[in-house]
Amino acid sequence: MLRNREGFTLIELLIVVVIIGIPKFGQSREKAYVSAMQSDLRQIMTAQEIYYSAPRDTDPFTYAANDEFDDLNVTLSNGVSVTLSAEDGPPAGWSAEATHDGTNQICEVFVGENPGSPGNATDEGVIWCGEAGDATGGGGGDDSTGGS
Repeated sequence: MLRNREGFTLIELLIVVVIIGIPKFGQSREKAYVSAMQSDLRQIMTAQEIYYSAPRDTDPFTYAANDEFDDLNVTLSNGVSVTLSAEDGPPAGWSAEATHDGTNQICEVFVGENPGSPGNATDEGVIWCGEAGDATGGGGGDDSTGGS
């Protein structure tokens, strides 16, 4: 016996919600990867300033480069890789580029002289994030990382 019904069943409504919501989850994952890269770069910025000002017998007032990354005592998030470049002064400076296994986005930052940066990060101490090779960038998530 067929009856005339009005409205939708619960199953039909759930299917529509799932179909509409799936793309949002992908964007959330991408934003989480970028946030992890930004967080790691902020940790490195702090560690670099501590490293620079720490009294050492050899090379005082220098920044850590890739071969001294362990000296920064920074633990990177899962999936994040960072490349450091440092320029002994005067004037001294450093740059870093972060990538994540789960996205094609990159994040960059530099302080002082800008050694080895691909040129996407243009403001000292401001984290730039965006597609690799895209100079417009997506900006960061808070005021310490630019705007989006």
